[in-house]
Amino acid sequence: MGRRTGRRGDTSAGLRFLGPMRDMIPPERPWDTPVAFPEQVSPAPRPDQKPKDLVFTLFGEYLLTRSESVWVGSLISLLTPFGLTDGGIRTALSRMAKKGWLSGERIGKNAFYALTPMGRDLLEEGQRRIYHPSWSSEWDGSWFLLAYSIPQDARRARDRLRDRLAWLGFGSIGNGLWISPHDVATEIRDLSARLDLGEHLVCFRAETVEEDDATLVQRGWDLNALDEAYRRFIGDWSEVGDELRRAETDGPLDGKRSYAQRFNLIHEFRRFTLDDPFLPRGLLPTDWAGDPASRLFLDVHDRLAGPADAYVEAVLDIGANPSN
Repeated sequence: MGRRTGRRGDTSAGLRFLGPMRDMIPPERPWDTPVAFPEQVSPAPRPDQKPKDLVFTLFGEYLLTRSESVWVGSLISLLTPFGLTDGGIRTALSRMAKKGWLSGERIGKNAFYALTPMGRDLLEEGQRRIYHPSWSSEWDGSWFLLAYSIPQDARRARDRLRDRLAWLGFGSIGNGLWISPHDVATEIRDLSARLDLGEHLVCFRAETVEEDDATLVQRGWDLNALDEAYRRFIGDWSEVGDELRRAETDGPLDGKRSYAQRFNLIHEFRRFTLDDPFLPRGLLPTDWAGDPASRLFLDVHDRLAGPADAYVEAVLDIGANPSN
């Protein structure tokens, strides 16, 4: 039942390119909905939680390094505390398998699921952004510009292009012109080939002349809103961090509670990987809240990791050999 990961092959397209990002481009944003704590952590689950989002979080944080398929009963045990029903979980898993994120198989009467290479690529890229944010990357002062002109009857392709540009950290400055301080040539070639948009895109590198970089950043990204979101995260989770430090003096943390808290923590913080363009530090506000938010995330995460992992392993061990 082992699963081998894989990388896609190189592709090329008729993209017009002038001058010289990260790897996987997702076709959708799988972590948009905040998760509620289960019963012993929060009073009630949120009604707007999407099962698919929760499945992505479970596989991304707890099951990403596993090569074996996981019994559906174990997945149900790990997801029902967040307000999902057995049927809702099974439906979400089946749909994600049809879309290529998961692979499913049956052994006797039992169903098992594992990440596909496409699903693993997506989640590994998300993990890199979470644990290794690129605010400190070098910047030579030049901008990567992308302009597109896509016919109205190809609106779906245009919308998908915009989603992927945002995932790659681009900002829109209007009239189909997008900018990024990152060297994203390889990713744009790949994206152009995936969407078959080579003849509709033109890319080049440039430097500002009359307009300063700070003004350009204001046009392309709402860093004030992002900074406020980081500060809200700090406000929401600082007390949790303090409680964990106090609880640790009384003995080991409860595994199930730690699992739930860490699940919610990663699910909430993962949204920053979708919204943050990870601009070089020289383009950020001087008092950027992303840094203390990231430090707080890592501190809380590390305190919860041991007991949470032990709880998940215990659940998976129970389902390692389900009866047929």
